[in-house]
This record gives sequence, C-alpha cells and structure tokens, in this order.
Amino acid sequence: MTETIRSPEYRLAVGALRGLRQDLFQDAFAYRPLPPLRPEGPFLRHLPPRVQRFAKWTPHALILAVAGFTFLIVTASYGAYPTSMALGVAPAVIMAMALVRPVAAFWISLVSAPLLSVTDNFGPWPWSAASFIAHLMVMTVMTLRTRPRTAVWMWVLTALSGLIADMLVLRYSDSDIPQMLIVSALILLMATVVNVRRTAEKKVAEQQSVTAVERDKRTLLEERTTIARELHDVVAHHMSVVAIQAEAAPYRVENPPPELEQAFVTIRENAVAALTELRRILGVVRAEDYEAPDAPQPVLADLDHLLANVRVAGLEAEKAVTGAVRVLPPGVELSAYRIIQEALSNALRHAPGSTARVEISYVLGGLGLRIVNTAAQGLVKPSPGAGHGITGMRERVTMLNGEMTAEETADGGYEVAAYIPVTPGEPAVAAEETS
Repeated sequence: MTETIRSPEYRLAVGALRGLRQDLFQDAFAYRPLPPLRPEGPFLRHLPPRVQRFAKWTPHALILAVAGFTFLIVTASYGAYPTSMALGVAPAVIMAMALVRPVAAFWISLVSAPLLSVTDNFGPWPWSAASFIAHLMVMTVMTLRTRPRTAVWMWVLTALSGLIADMLVLRYSDSDIPQMLIVSALILLMATVVNVRRTAEKKVAEQQSVTAVERDKRTLLEERTTIARELHDVVAHHMSVVAIQAEAAPYRVENPPPELEQAFVTIRENAVAALTELRRILGVVRAEDYEAPDAPQPVLADLDHLLANVRVAGLEAEKAVTGAVRVLPPGVELSAYRIIQEALSNALRHAPGSTARVEISYVLGGLGLRIVNTAAQGLVKPSPGAGHGITGMRERVTMLNGEMTAEETADGGYEVAAYIPVTPGEPAVAAEETS
C-alpha cells in the first residue's frame, strides 16, 4: 500500500489541534499550584533573607487581593442581595482557583461569564465587570506558566465564546466583546514576552552552570595531566638510573657469584619493564606537541629565584624557613615548589600591591607550607579568576596524601596552608639535581 502524503496545511492543523488538546483539555482539573518566586530572581535577590520568606508569596497575595477587591466592589455597587453576591463571589473564587488549578479556572470562567451576566439585565454582555477582571486574571496566570501557543488558544476560545453567546442570547445592553479582545490581546502579549524572556534566562543560567562544571572538570584533568607528565619525568629518570646501575654492578665486583649476577639481571629486567610500562601508560596523557623539558624540574632550592621574579613583578615577598633543611623526595620538592608558585601568582593577580610571606617548615614527618598575603593596596584593580589555581594545588596535595586549607584572613588577605607527609626512607632528590 502506498503511504498517504499529507499536505503541509493538514500537518499544521493536526499539530495545532494536538497542542490544544495537550494544553487545555488533557488533565484540565489537575492540581498545578503556583510556585513561589525564586530567591535568585531579580525581585528577591536584593532583599534580606528574612524579608524573602514573605516576599516570595507576592504573586499569590496580589491575586487574592484583586479577588477580594472585586468582591467588595460588586457587593458595594449592587447591595447585599443573592444576585449581587453571586456576581461577586463567583469571579473571586475563579481567581483564587487559578492559583492551584489554572486550566480548570479558565474553563469555568469561560462558561460562567454569560450565565452571571444573564442575572444583570442592564450590565455589559457577555462579561460583567467582575467576570471581565477575573477572566483577564486567569488568562494572565495561564500565560505566565505555559507555552506561548496556549495564550493564542485562550484568546481564540474567548473570542468564539463571546460571539456564540452574543448570537444565542439577544440582549439590549452593550456588548463588551471588542473590549475583552483588545485588552486581553495586549495583556497576553506582554505576559508572553515576560514568559519567553524568563524561560530564555533560565536556559542561559542552566547552560552557564553546565559550562562552569565542564570547565572545572577540564581544568582538573589538565592539572592531573601536568602532574602525570612531571611524575613521568621524575620516575623515568630514577628507573633509568636503577637499570643502568643494575647492569653495571656485576662488573664492579671481581668474580661475582652466579646468584648475584642473576639477581642484578632480574633487577635490570624488572626496571626496564617497569620503565616501558610507565612510558606506555603515561604517554597517553602527553599531547602530540608536548616535549619533555630539557632543564631539571624546579625544587625548593630554586625558591629564591622565584621570589626574585615576583619582586620584580611588584609583589614584595619574603621567605622564612624553620627546621632542619634537608633534601626531600622529588615529587614532594616539585609539588611544594608549584604550590608556592601558584599561591604567589594568585597574590599578584588578585591582590596587587600586597605583600606576601612564604613559610617552609621541615618537620620530622613531612613538610609544612604557609603562604599568606595581605589585602590589595593601591589603585590597581584585581584580575578576575575562576579558582582553578586552588583546584590544582589541592590536587597536588591530595596526590601526596597531604592536607591543605585555603581561606581569607581577618585583614582581607589570603592564606594557603599545606602539609605534605614524607615517609622515612623515601628516596630524596639527587645532589646534582638540587644544586
């Protein structure tokens, strides 16, 4: 069988009717309470938290106030009669119902308006004054909470309802259909613009949040990649030394026993295998254009040169060393240097004109670091940052099973404190590397 080809007009009509059924017929009496205002919204974010607790219910209070005011005006104009009470109570109840069941409130308002106007022989037709206000209020609430096409459907149904009521019932009073259509079109247009803008801002905020999370993840991965590269350079060097010394060791002893020669052969083979596996695994984190540095990796002995550079850049920095200075394992030396470097860079960017102090404590079980800077001074504005430097420092300390804190000081400065444990007997940096 050949498939029937539908025209674009047919598909458009079917899609429009399907949208009408989804928006105004499906679950028409469902419970959809009006949510309170968001604290981060433009109206509440400037208010104190205590006031926000009550101000977030402003839309609900406004709708209920309009409902109560409409009821009072109708009863004051017509008197306390059953007819006048119905003219005032029904629209007020419909407006209050829009807070919890907006779709049902729309249909009830659309059907009840001509019935209420019948009781008022000299009032406007088919909407009395109270029904006019209630219907506009219900449509506005619906438009602010649904898609723009729903506003179009409500306006079209309102126009059809008014025309049908005007044709079926002959009234001598003035018809307010033109007023309803014009006023509702303007109000629904403004409400649609507000709703579309609010939806767009929400999507932008969500996208920015996702982008920030992805940026943090990317920064963390880049920092881990850098650490992996540096560890590769340090570990590969020492594994190469082990392999070379294991190969040369038998020749340093005259007539070594076969067991000793075999032990050195095994050591060399294991060292070469470990070095090959290390290069294979860590090689995947190297970029294609990455080249290993020719110069040795920096250590704490190079800190004076770093401090001289930051002084030239405008940051007055001083160093204080406590404890017995000793050579530490290469990973600890490198990470400590990078942490101090990043902390001083942050002080240069975020606190121009400040002074910094670097404290290094050699303790029995490890190394303590404290880098503290004063608040910004002068007219130079701080550079904005995203906190990636702190993330990198934490990653280095965590990799070495250490602890770190980073927080503002009481005088407006900033303090970074870290402790890196050092296991006794862990190999230290060779003497030629620390010179």
